Amino acid sequence: MKQAKLFKLITNIFKKHGLSTKHSIICSKAILNAELVGAPSHGVSRIASYCNRIKNKVINAKPNIKIKKISSSVTHIDADNAVGFIGADLAINKAIQNAQRTGIGFVAVKNSGHYGLSGYYAEKAAKKGMVAFCFTNAPPAIAPYGAKKTLFGTNPICFAAPTGSKVPFVLDTSVSKINRGKIRRAEQLKKKIPFGVALDKFGKPTNDPKKALDGIQLPIAEYRGSGLAWMIDILSGVLTGGNHSGKVKDPFDDFSGPQNIGHMFIVFKSNLFVKNYNKRIKENIKRIKKLPKLKGVKKIYFPGENKSERFRKNFNKNINIPKNILTIVNNLNKS
Repeated sequence: MKQAKLFKLITNIFKKHGLSTKHSIICSKAILNAELVGAPSHGVSRIASYCNRIKNKVINAKPNIKIKKISSSVTHIDADNAVGFIGADLAINKAIQNAQRTGIGFVAVKNSGHYGLSGYYAEKAAKKGMVAFCFTNAPPAIAPYGAKKTLFGTNPICFAAPTGSKVPFVLDTSVSKINRGKIRRAEQLKKKIPFGVALDKFGKPTNDPKKALDGIQLPIAEYRGSGLAWMIDILSGVLTGGNHSGKVKDPFDDFSGPQNIGHMFIVFKSNLFVKNYNKRIKENIKRIKKLPKLKGVKKIYFPGENKSERFRKNFNKNINIPKNILTIVNNLNKS
């Protein structure tokens, strides 16, 4: 499907579900970006979940978002249970504005929802010469190290920095061996997942996405990954006023109330401490790229570079949406 047509379709769906034109466009841009960077697990396949939550009145289609200024650098946002894209878009823009004014922007969000790819927001800051950290928590998927019950989300860690070129450094990684969206998409497409990334509810390794969703996802680096998930739960949940310690509701299956996900955005100028940042970061990347390469490796990529290449390659192409997912989306547009 052509990008323009898909963008219009997504925007119309959100408008039909009660969102304003402005908020519908914010959601559409984030979803389309996920498809273009090669992350369909966070793209069109997610639209039905947002719409179902709006229909069940656990996402607020007409949020009364409140912005509290704590200082010139620090802002606290109550997203009033809006679609996650809306609170996150407002927050990263506010963090950038604060940083441009004072050198650093620190913005916390509560009462939000799933906001898509963290890198989408961090990249906005990096393209304006800023360094950014983005954190968000998620529904239970990972068991704390030593426990046999899930509690932490796959809680992504995201860091972005300008590189002195058009392509910023963007590290966006979940603390699970595979992100939950990929497992959801595998279930939708009736495909298997790799062994070694999840256990079923009995604690046995599985490659069945349904059993993985009902079971436990494995963290990266064992107890270290579990510790990182806990850290992000504190940053995104405890500190912001959002849900935490296993209280974030599953967006697909739990309609008993809003998710109340928390987000944390920290943005600061790259030249706060050194005035020749661009020269130094270029030197850093150049040294690493010049290292001897393993057999079969043609190029050493910095985080975000590969994704940027996929975006450029996909930008002038039609976007391939699996038939079963496209059917669901078209039906949402008719409802």
